[in-house]
Amino acid sequence: METNDISTKKYIIKYGLISGIAWIALGIIRYLTIGTSDSHWLFSIIELVIHITPIFFGIREYRLANSGFLKYGAALKIGFCIALIGCFISIIWDVLLLNLIEPNMMNQRLESQRQQMILDNPGLTLKEVHQEMAVIEKYSYSYIRYIILLTWRLSLGFIFSLIAGAIMHKKQNL
Repeated sequence: METNDISTKKYIIKYGLISGIAWIALGIIRYLTIGTSDSHWLFSIIELVIHITPIFFGIREYRLANSGFLKYGAALKIGFCIALIGCFISIIWDVLLLNLIEPNMMNQRLESQRQQMILDNPGLTLKEVHQEMAVIEKYSYSYIRYIILLTWRLSLGFIFSLIAGAIMHKKQNL
């Protein structure tokens, strides 16, 4: 029996774009509802759903189109690339938001963090607060934060792809 693998490109692009659009939608909702303040726990759940759903459905749709067969490698490739595309789109949104739409937003976020730090740790001296905020500002204003975001989301994308691939894996009998 001959293997009949189909291309993963169509599923990667489709669900990667869906993931990116979902990240932008969440960013817009977050911007309009909570602005610069700390995030609500509900946003963390929504983020988890945005991570998992496109990966799961992308792998599932590929498996259905491939006569019900799925290799681990294909699942990992699809899920990882969906996470990559979605993350790049969300980073583009974030750059646009912080540089064009609301350039003062980072300053507002940092001030909110400073106030929360003082409330959570009343024993901190002014010098310690300034030292902590200097480190936070260093990472907030640099592109290191995007590298951290990319690493985090790709790691989750890999893990979720691995899980989805293990659940949906089915070999062709040759």
